Amino acid sequence: MLIVKANGFSETGVNHGQEHVDTMMNYKKSLAIVGALLAAEELQPSASGIRVCYPPGGGEPEIQVGPFSADQELVAEYVLIDVRTEKEALEWALRIPIRLGVKSTIEIRRLEEKTECLLDAGTKVMEANLKDHLHMLRKF
Repeated sequence: MLIVKANGFSETGVNHGQEHVDTMMNYKKSLAIVGALLAAEELQPSASGIRVCYPPGGGEPEIQVGPFSADQELVAEYVLIDVRTEKEALEWALRIPIRLGVKSTIEIRRLEEKTECLLDAGTKVMEANLKDHLHMLRKF
């Protein structure tokens, strides 16, 4: 996952210029063409966000309403990609269009893969049916 950190500009909620929008669309198209793009979304500024903060010892959570400070490592957008190596992910991160004149940070993180969660309901039902059939055949 390529995580684009928020900055003062992204937190204003001002739309990007058409040139940046076009450049970003071309970037995403190039990811899609090679089959690496899984998802890409821009987040609204933290002014429209809410945080739920749980105290370390338990108890009632604290509810905080945005805006939050951009220096708190907020996320402005993400691009979820499917690549084979960390080097390939870095190459794609280096190609993300950034806005000049403001500090831009892109973080690369791997998703935790839990294959049992990837099976859809239909696959899980078929798998259970096969296990039942195998169990019945073993009885003979």
